[in-house]
Amino acid sequence: MVQFTLPKGSKPKKGKTWEGPKAANGKKAKRTKEFRVYRYDPVEGGNPRIDTYEVDLNSCGPMVLDALIKIKNEIDPTLTFRRSCREGVCGSCAMNIAGGNTLACTKSITDVSGPVTVYPLPHMPVVKDLVPDMTHFYAQYASIGPYLQTKTPPPETEWKQSPEDRAKLDGLYECILCACCSTSCPSYWWNSDRYLGPAALLQSYRWLADSRDEMTGERLDNLEDPFRLYRCHTIMNCANTCPKGLNPAKAIGEIKQMMVKRSV
Repeated sequence: MVQFTLPKGSKPKKGKTWEGPKAANGKKAKRTKEFRVYRYDPVEGGNPRIDTYEVDLNSCGPMVLDALIKIKNEIDPTLTFRRSCREGVCGSCAMNIAGGNTLACTKSITDVSGPVTVYPLPHMPVVKDLVPDMTHFYAQYASIGPYLQTKTPPPETEWKQSPEDRAKLDGLYECILCACCSTSCPSYWWNSDRYLGPAALLQSYRWLADSRDEMTGERLDNLEDPFRLYRCHTIMNCANTCPKGLNPAKAIGEIKQMMVKRSV
């Protein structure tokens, strides 16, 4: 049987177990939850570690992000993670929680039975702790030209669109670029240097489907490559993990159909 091992220095080791919360009477709090959080500091070097924290749920909000904020504010101020809106619309707090990619601000603590494991998004360089390096991801997004492109002179008011054509963008424009889908895709894990991934391709189809855009041919030319588009094998991890309920695999399939139609 083939065995896969992690590169040297990347296998997490057991870290520190922090003292659990106490009730007002000095005894252990009755309603607690264990969080096992990935920790890595490139300045310190060495292997990453998994620190363990006990959080009093009676004095904590309902979401995993609430627990992380409580840990940082009250237990361990060195814990590092991204967060912003706390409403599931900015994508900043995307993490791997209990084995699945999601948003910490919309993942309920009670959805996880047993200890809550919190890791950064998989298969991305880690800046520190739960913060992945999104530089390459954003560069791929920029490469598809994510804005309206036209050849005719702009109108005096705005580019008009029928309600029917506008409805074609539903399920596409809602993407918040959290990278949950791309980092759950095995094809993207192995070919992220050349394969654009579900998020970028979903956004590419968002403009291909826009009736106001006039650069369809050029956009398809940009994707005509054995890797940029065709590394998608419809594994469907992207659709299963998207916190906004979108289906990048369907959008990629639509692009492939457009490629076929223009060649026949």
